Amino acid sequence: MKNIKGPAIFLAQFLSDEPPFNNLKSICKWAASLGFVGVQIPTWDSRVIDLKLAAESKDYADELKETVESCGLQISELSTHLQGQLVAVHPAYDVMFDAFAPKQIQGKPKERTAWAVDQLKLAAKASKNLKLNAHATFSGALMWHTVYPWPQRPAGVVEDGFKELAKRWLPILNSFDKAGVDLCYEIHPGEDLHDGITFERFWEATGKHSRANILYDPSHFVLQQLDYLQYIDFYHAFIKMFHVKDAEFNPTGKSGVYGGYQDWINRPGRFRSVGDGQVDFKSIFSKLAQYNYEGWAVLEWECCIKHPEQGAREGAERIRDYIIRVTEKAFDDFASTGKDPKLNKKILGLS
Repeated sequence: MKNIKGPAIFLAQFLSDEPPFNNLKSICKWAASLGFVGVQIPTWDSRVIDLKLAAESKDYADELKETVESCGLQISELSTHLQGQLVAVHPAYDVMFDAFAPKQIQGKPKERTAWAVDQLKLAAKASKNLKLNAHATFSGALMWHTVYPWPQRPAGVVEDGFKELAKRWLPILNSFDKAGVDLCYEIHPGEDLHDGITFERFWEATGKHSRANILYDPSHFVLQQLDYLQYIDFYHAFIKMFHVKDAEFNPTGKSGVYGGYQDWINRPGRFRSVGDGQVDFKSIFSKLAQYNYEGWAVLEWECCIKHPEQGAREGAERIRDYIIRVTEKAFDDFASTGKDPKLNKKILGLS
């Protein structure tokens, strides 16, 4: 069995224009002061990384690593969640997702998609330069507007949707394969890859591409009422990244999974700081250890109640407590009689 690495922290929700959250070195010093040993870097935020430069310049990538390591941390992974979203956008969502792209290509869906694909390919090269082995992203969505079908979905529309999604992602997956990096899709409502079945259909459509893998975040499964522990049993071979994020689901006679268009704080399903929700992290960490997960445990803070700095401080402590130092021996080794073929035959009645 392998030891899970961590705690690490996803920087996306903490970055701002106020110190110490306004540049890579200062936010890394802050993270280290809380007990984190890794940082996951959002590649769309120029305050912490120049993605193009990290892809094209080994010297810059080395400087980036040195900045993080000078604070006593490691880079766990890079993230292209926002760019990955733009690889596949249904026209109904064009206006809402346009802000994820540079201003000069907003309102130009074809140019925006091409830019997003290029961003992912840059991320593959940057990950290689940084000596990383996994990368986080979103799949985007062409079919999400049909998730609860009324009127019913026309025959073949889902098959065609996954075929198109795979067509868009295959050149990217091949770039990650060339870089020797696993591409991990966060399984997330709003994405075409939002549960086990949809991941399987996409994976099949890519020809079972070896670099198509999973970022596991149990909070999204609580909100879907999916068995997040059995999910690990089914998909542990694909889980190469892990976001430690809590959630709770408290349905009422007025609202359930869909939330009634309410703000997060009033929804039956809502994200919470680690340890404040309903996720059974002890069982998750046990299962991941059982299946030899050797990646990072990365805190993602998204709580509608608790302050992010308190959530980060408590999250570091709780993840450290959840991480299991796996055993190197069996508990009953003391009673072992060793290996004796003659004795085995005698026990089996074969002598």
